[in-house]
Amino acid sequence: MPGKLYIVSTPIGNLGDITERAKEVLGNVDLVAAEDTRRTGRLLKLVGAETRLLSYHDHNKERRVPQIVETLLDDRDVALVTDAGTPLISDPGYRIVEAAIEAECFVTAIPGPSACLAALVVSGLPTDRFVFEGYLPKKPGRRGKRVEELGREIRTLVLYETPHRIAAVLEELAQAWGERRASVSRELTKKFEETIRGTLPELALHWQNKRPQGEFVLVVEGLRRQDDNESG
Repeated sequence: MPGKLYIVSTPIGNLGDITERAKEVLGNVDLVAAEDTRRTGRLLKLVGAETRLLSYHDHNKERRVPQIVETLLDDRDVALVTDAGTPLISDPGYRIVEAAIEAECFVTAIPGPSACLAALVVSGLPTDRFVFEGYLPKKPGRRGKRVEELGREIRTLVLYETPHRIAAVLEELAQAWGERRASVSRELTKKFEETIRGTLPELALHWQNKRPQGEFVLVVEGLRRQDDNESG
């Protein structure tokens, strides 16, 4: 009988957020597939686990997926983790899940922290319906086209962004979407956690001359009907 694949959420900053189930699974599986084995190794040491680690990321997924499925088919359990938060959210973990399901392995999730949801619930924007977009395209042409498409979305938008691009992206969104409400969160659950709220132009101005650090989550309200009428 095949082993089990556990999709294990890990802390996004505060190590106290790891769950008891996550600790138990990480200590009992036969293999942990991790985006960054050094970072995950420190986490395993913290929880007292000595489980074997295997690197799995976007650059080696074609080679690793068959290895991980072979491990499962050999009746051994595998835990999949990402650098921080919930696996498969803006990482290539879905390839493992897809292959495991095709191989008729049991797949289950160990729920826990998620930067996307943490930023959404503190944004002050509607949470009943939202869209997770992840990172916008790097190339200006593709990014501009995607921004235009997303501008018609009526649900709250959640995006990830890097420190060196956040100011430019906010400026681009402000020019494209105008006075929409938004929030920018960084260092979530850490000592210097920060969430700045305002309109897109206000946020663009705030970050214009700063040298930000940390990973960013940007939450933007969707298109309102009056905006749609004005643009039409």
